[in-house]
Amino acid sequence: MEERNWKIIKFIAVIVVVFAVLFWVRTTIRNEFSRLSRENSLELARSVASVDPDLLNEKFPEIYYYISYFDGRENENAKVSQLLKKLPDYEYGQENAMYEEFYISNQTVKFNGKEYFAIFAPIDKDYEVIGVMVQLHDAENTLKLLRTIDIMFLIVFALFIIAFAIGTFSIDPVTTYAIIITFAVALTFVVYPLYEAVKLTFARTGNFTFDVWKTVLTETSYLKSFGNSILLGALTATVSTVIGFLFAFVVTRTTIKGKKFVSLMANLPMISPPFSLTLSLILLFGSNGLITKQLLNLKWDIYGLDGLVISQTMGMFPIAYLTMLGVLESIDSTLEEASMNLGASRWKVFRTVTLPLATPGLLSSWLLVFTNSIADFANPLMLGGKFNVLSVTAYLEVTGMNRLDRGAALSLLLLLPTMTAFYLQRYIVNKKSYVTVTGKPSGRIVEIVSPGVKKMLSIVVYVIAIFLVALYSTIFMGCFVKNWGVDYSFTLSNIVEALQRGKDALLDTTILAAIAMPIAGVFAMVVAFLFVRKKFPGKKLLQGLVLLPFSIPGTLIGISYVIAFNKPPLILVGTAAIIVINYIIRELPVGVEGGVATLKQIDPSIEEAAQNLGANPQTVFSTIILPLIRPAFISSLSYTFVRAMTAVSAVVFLVSAQWYHITLQIYNFSENLRFGLASVLSSVLIIIILTVFGLLRLFVRKSEYLEKTIIS
Repeated sequence: MEERNWKIIKFIAVIVVVFAVLFWVRTTIRNEFSRLSRENSLELARSVASVDPDLLNEKFPEIYYYISYFDGRENENAKVSQLLKKLPDYEYGQENAMYEEFYISNQTVKFNGKEYFAIFAPIDKDYEVIGVMVQLHDAENTLKLLRTIDIMFLIVFALFIIAFAIGTFSIDPVTTYAIIITFAVALTFVVYPLYEAVKLTFARTGNFTFDVWKTVLTETSYLKSFGNSILLGALTATVSTVIGFLFAFVVTRTTIKGKKFVSLMANLPMISPPFSLTLSLILLFGSNGLITKQLLNLKWDIYGLDGLVISQTMGMFPIAYLTMLGVLESIDSTLEEASMNLGASRWKVFRTVTLPLATPGLLSSWLLVFTNSIADFANPLMLGGKFNVLSVTAYLEVTGMNRLDRGAALSLLLLLPTMTAFYLQRYIVNKKSYVTVTGKPSGRIVEIVSPGVKKMLSIVVYVIAIFLVALYSTIFMGCFVKNWGVDYSFTLSNIVEALQRGKDALLDTTILAAIAMPIAGVFAMVVAFLFVRKKFPGKKLLQGLVLLPFSIPGTLIGISYVIAFNKPPLILVGTAAIIVINYIIRELPVGVEGGVATLKQIDPSIEEAAQNLGANPQTVFSTIILPLIRPAFISSLSYTFVRAMTAVSAVVFLVSAQWYHITLQIYNFSENLRFGLASVLSSVLIIIILTVFGLLRLFVRKSEYLEKTIIS
C-alpha cells in the first residue's frame, strides 16, 4: 500500500513539473510567433500608409481601412468605423498615431465573418500628421497557428500523462503501449479520414445537406459508371478465377514439364507495375498496334470493356492462382486416391471430391479478384475509353472538376461492393466445414487427369504463359523503338531521355518505398502478435479497423487523406510523410494476416518458457517471436515494397512537386503517346522490384512439410 501511495505522489509531482515546462514552452512559442506576426503586419501597414488614399483600393484590395482627419473629415466606410470605435484601446491607438507611432490593437476585430488585426497608422503630409488611418489586416492564419500550438500542447501533455501512467502503474507497459499506439494509428489514419470524407459529402457549404448524395444517386452518368464497375468486376473475377484455378491445378495435380516457368509467369504480374501490361496491350493491339495495324490491319478497338477485361485478367489472375495454390496443396490427397481405388473415374473424382473441397477457395478467389477489379484505377484510366467506371469518375471529379465532395461521395459508393465482397470472402475462408487435414498430410498426390486432358491443360496454360511473355517482351522491345506504330527503327535515345526526365520520380518512389518497407513490416508483426497472443478490451474492434483499409478503394483513401490532412492539426498534404503513411496503412492488413497465420502455428509454450526464465516481453518478441515468423516478416516487407513501387490509385492524389511517383510519370508519357519513354521506365521499375524481391526471398525457403510427390 505504501509503495502504491509513493507511486501516486511521484506521478502527481512529475505531472505538475512536466505541465509547467510544457506550458512555458508553449507560451514561448506563442509569443515568438505573435511577435513575428506583429512585425510582418507593421511592415505591411507602413507600406499601406505610404500610399495615396485614393489609390489604396487599387493597390491593396484585401485591406479594409478607416481614415479620420483632424479637420473632421472621414472616409465613407461607416461599418468599419463603428467596429473600430468599440475597441477598448481605440483612443490609445489614435493617440499613438498622432505622435507618428504605429500601434496594433490588443483585441481583434470580427468583420464579414473573419478576424482582423486593427493597426493605427499616422497619415503624413509635408512632414506633419494630418489624420489617422486604422487598417484591418487578416488575422485568420495567425490565430489558426496559435490555436494549433495550444492543441499540440494539450495533445503532448495528454500523451505524456497516458504514457507515464502506463509506465508507472501497468504490469506489462510495453504491450499496453503497443495497443494504445495501434489504436491511435487506426483512429488517426483510418477512421478520421473516412469520417472527414463522409462529413464533406453532407456538409459541402458548412450546412447539413443531402444535395451531393441526391446528385450522385440520381445522375445517370454516375449510376452508369457504378454499373460498369460491377460488370467489369464480375467478368474479370470469373475469367481470372477460372485461369487461376487452372494454373494452380496444373502445378499441384499434374506432372507437366516446366512447372517453375508456369509458376513464375503466374506470379510475375503481382510484382510488376499496374501500367506495364496495359501499356504492352496498347503497343500490340492499340490503334497503331503492332498486331492490329502492322500485321493484321484490323480496326479492333482495345479501349473499352474488352481491353479492360483482358488487362485486368492478366494482372489479377495471380490473386486467384495463389489462393487456389494454397487450397489445393492443403487438400488431403488420400481422399482422391481412395476414390480412385474404389473404382471412380478420374472425372468423377475431380467432380465429386477435388472440386467440392476447393469450393471455398474458388469463392474466395472470385471475391478477392472482384474487390481488386472494381477498386482498380490504373487500367481503366489508360484503357477505359468511353467505358467509364466509378474509380476514374471519382478521380476526374476531384482533379478535373474540383468537386471534392462529389469525388468523396462516389468513392464511398464504391466502398459498398468492395466491403461486401471482402467480408463475405473472410466469412467463407473462416468456415471450418471443408477442413480435411487432421494429421500429417500425405506426401504424395495421385494424378487424377488422363494423359489427353493433361496435354490439353498444358497447352492452355502454356498459351497463356507465352501470351504473358509476349506482353512483357513488348515492354522491353518498346525501349528500343523510335516511334511505336510509325517508325520501328532501333534507337537508344529513349533510354537516355526517359532516365533524364524520370530519374527524380524514380528516386522519390524508391526512397519512399524503402522507408515504408521496414516500418510496415515490423508494425504488422507487432500487431499480429497482439491479436494472437494478447487479450485486451476492444480487440475485435481493433482487428476490424486494422483490416478495413484492404476493403477500401484506393481512390477513397487518397481523397479522404486530402480532405483530412490538409488542415490543422495534421497538415501532411504535399509532404513525403503522407505518402509513406498511405503505403503503410494500405498494406498493413496483408502483413498482419500473414503474421497471424504464422503465429497460430507456433506453440505459445516457447514464449512462456522464456518468460519463466526472466525474459521481458520485448526480449521475447525480438529474440524468439520475430525469428520464428521470419517468413511472414520477409513476405510483408516484399509485399509492402512492391505495392509501394507500383501504387497508383491513392498516391495520385497525394503526390506533390517535391515528391512524385514513377507510375504517374509512366502514365503521363503514355497519355502523350511517348510509349518508348513509358516502356523504359516500366522496364526499370520491373528490374528494381524483381531485384529487391529476389534478395528478400533469399531469406525464406518453402517448408518441406508441404512438399509432395505426384505419381501417375
